[in-house]
Amino acid sequence: MIATSIVHGGPGPRFLSEMLYDHLMGKSTVDIEARIEDITDDTMRASLLEYGNDRQTFKSVADCWLSSVPKCCVGQEDNQDFMQWYFIYRNHFSIQRFKDGLSALNVIHALEQHASIFKAFMCSSVEQLTSTTLDNLFEVQLSEQGTTRRQEETRVLAFWRDYLLDTEDKQTGLSLPDILMFATGLSSLPPSGINPRPKLVFQRVSSFPCSRTCANTMEIPLSMTYEEFQKDMDFGIQNSPGFGLY
Repeated sequence: MIATSIVHGGPGPRFLSEMLYDHLMGKSTVDIEARIEDITDDTMRASLLEYGNDRQTFKSVADCWLSSVPKCCVGQEDNQDFMQWYFIYRNHFSIQRFKDGLSALNVIHALEQHASIFKAFMCSSVEQLTSTTLDNLFEVQLSEQGTTRRQEETRVLAFWRDYLLDTEDKQTGLSLPDILMFATGLSSLPPSGINPRPKLVFQRVSSFPCSRTCANTMEIPLSMTYEEFQKDMDFGIQNSPGFGLY
C-alpha cells in the first residue's frame, strides 16, 4: 500500500524511525546510532533511560522485558549492541517482509537511489504544514488587470492569506491540514508533489467555499469583510462531508 501510494502521487507513511529507515536503505548497523528515546514502550524506555549507564541494572531491566538479549556491559558501545538487537535483529523477519512489500513497483530501488530525498516522507517528523507552504501551493486565478473584479479578488486574496495565518495560529475553527484536505483530498503533501497544481478560484455563486478535488480546485467567496470571510470559510469547510474527515 505504501509503495502504491508513493508511485501514484499519494502521501508517504511518515512513521518510520530514522534507524529503521537507514537499515532498510542498506546502511551498516555499525554506522547506525540507536537511541533509547526511540523505544515506544513507555515503561521500558523510562527504565533504560534511568539505568542505562549501570551494567547490572541495565542487564536486569532488559532481561525482565526480553527472554534473550545480547551481553550488555558497561559503556555506550555495549548498550548500542542491545539497542540494535531490540530494534533490528529481533524484528528481522518482519522488516524483511516490509522491505519485500516496498519492492512492489520497484519503490525500494527508488528509495535506495534517493534515500535523502525520500527520508522526510518515510520517517516520523514533527514538521508541520505552514501557512506559507499552503499559500505557495495554490496557483491563484485572477481576472484581467484593471477590472473591478480584479480589485475585489485582490482584496479577498489578502483575506485568504490572513485566514491561513490565523489558522496556523489556531485563531480559526480549522487546521491547515483541514484546508488542504478540503481542497485536494489530502491531509499532507505527497513526496512527488500534487499534480495538477492546486488552483485558487474566486466565485460569486455561493457565500461558502467549495472544491473540486479531482481537479485540485478550491473556490472561495468574494466576501466584503474579513470577519465575514473567516466565518463563511469555517462554516463551509467544517460542514463539508467526505474523505473520512467527519
